[in-house]
Amino acid sequence: MKQKSYRHYMAQLFMMAISFIGWAVAAFLLLHLPVITEPFELVFLLAFIFICEYFPMPFRKGNSSLTFPVVYLTYLIYGIEIAFILYFIAVLATTLLNQRPVRIIFFNPAQLALSLGIAHLAKSWSMQFGDLSEPAAIVSSFLFFLCSFYIFNNFIVDIVLLLRPEKYTLPIWLEKGRGELFSFAISLVYGVLLHFLGNQNRAVEVDIFTYFFFLSPLIFLAIISSIIIKLRADKQRLKALFHFSSELNKLIPVKDWEDGLKRLITGVVSYDESFLFTRDEKGKWYLAISEGSLHLSQHQLQELEALNKIRSLQVYNKQTLNQAPLAAYFDKTIQSAVYAPLVLEDQQIGCLVMAKTRTNSFIVEDVHSIATIANQLAIFLKTQLLFSEKEQRLLLEERNRIAHDIHDGIAQTLAGAIMKYDTASKKIYSHPAEAQSLINDSNHTLREGLKEIRDSIYALRPYPTEQLGLHLAIKKKIADLKENQELALSISFESQGVQDKMSLMTEKVIFSIVQESIQNCIKHANASRLDILLAYQPDHIFLRIKDNGIGFSLYQAMTRAMKEPHYGILQMNEDAEKVNASFQIESKEKEGTEIMVKIPAEGFKGG
Repeated sequence: MKQKSYRHYMAQLFMMAISFIGWAVAAFLLLHLPVITEPFELVFLLAFIFICEYFPMPFRKGNSSLTFPVVYLTYLIYGIEIAFILYFIAVLATTLLNQRPVRIIFFNPAQLALSLGIAHLAKSWSMQFGDLSEPAAIVSSFLFFLCSFYIFNNFIVDIVLLLRPEKYTLPIWLEKGRGELFSFAISLVYGVLLHFLGNQNRAVEVDIFTYFFFLSPLIFLAIISSIIIKLRADKQRLKALFHFSSELNKLIPVKDWEDGLKRLITGVVSYDESFLFTRDEKGKWYLAISEGSLHLSQHQLQELEALNKIRSLQVYNKQTLNQAPLAAYFDKTIQSAVYAPLVLEDQQIGCLVMAKTRTNSFIVEDVHSIATIANQLAIFLKTQLLFSEKEQRLLLEERNRIAHDIHDGIAQTLAGAIMKYDTASKKIYSHPAEAQSLINDSNHTLREGLKEIRDSIYALRPYPTEQLGLHLAIKKKIADLKENQELALSISFESQGVQDKMSLMTEKVIFSIVQESIQNCIKHANASRLDILLAYQPDHIFLRIKDNGIGFSLYQAMTRAMKEPHYGILQMNEDAEKVNASFQIESKEKEGTEIMVKIPAEGFKGG
């Protein structure tokens, strides 16, 4: 935490130093400006510079503009003093109009204007080594000026981003570099054309309006490229939100969902610290996910009740951050935060808090994305609560079923056996034959009861798919059959596609259908081969079980299944309905049997 605060302090100190130098140089040049004889033309140049700055190409850690050709033209015509001041004023006006933070208002004009000044000094130094009367030397001098400007400008920005406690990774640097490379290429083309046309028209007087027409395509390019890149960013944001929503649904049946949720949020919004507060069944707040320095003691947990006041999305910046709930427990480097309540059906079930170390750093698009995430999280948490309630209800129903089975089954059996033993004990001397019959009958009853108890215990054991997973459970079943029986039946199992996450119920249904189909094939089909195919598709799972046996009449089998209580076709069909699957059997006598089950996405994902 101390290192984080130190880096934040050093970044601010460096920005203040650049700001002070830049503003001092601007003030000095402003006092020593030459007499301006053509103010109308300067206003046009200033307007062009402003338009290029107002429509930049945005990327994650800043912007890149196409301003340099206009600034360079101003530099060639009027010199470094006027070019420096016009550039400074245009950038300052842009930051003020966009209501940027105070530190940016002071830093950006100073940084860019100083980069121009450094490029001028570098060019002046390079002029000592060449004759500027030669076209090649002129172009070389321009290239030196251009490279010096972009290198020094990006060097200052990189130092600030590296000093800050925020993550400045290689992918972010490469994204920034691509924008700067595009701007550099456009500036290079315009600079070379400018010098080429200037050499071609030395005998012709070129007025400033000629340069305006020359720069007009640049203005349109700046506006169009800015709009295109913003639209592309919006498209990427929508794509990220869609991915967030679809992947979030997959986390509903997962118990340890916190890490998965962190990764999903990171893919949508950039932040430095993030916290998810939720409520338990009693309505008390607790910290579910923490990505930052907020660590509350048991006593301080009472402060979470302040989150009840957040009924709509709130954005806090440096001036108002002290009014935000829990702001006193944030790291000192935090300068802005967004509080997004998780509200569903007028009930607040949580609150998502995202924070950054820079004030006013959450743009409008970020706030909209956070609001969308909060809405999705509210549905996610509510659905998880319903799942939990459903599991509790199923457990209660299972307990009641077991109690009912014991009461109506083994308890009655034991009670009957005891009564017979009591009767036998009374008749053992007077009617020994009748007593022996009662004892034998009771023994038979107890043996049946013992079998019933063993069946109940076996039913309570974890299902094979819970212990091994679906594929291993099927393979183990096939291996056990081959080991325990002398089978003439050859069984093959094949899976296609990528296995997706599926509910335990789906795995149980698939395994049960496979198991029953194998048993039916062994008992009735008189087949030599049985093929099992399990294919995974994005929107469904397909199961096919096919043998080359004698086949059967489906009508007769259905009639027999309705009369016989054992596990059969009707039970397989009922199991398929549990996961909203279609169940189909195709069989003809002497042509084999094929069972096909198609489970849709809402079935195998637990919908």
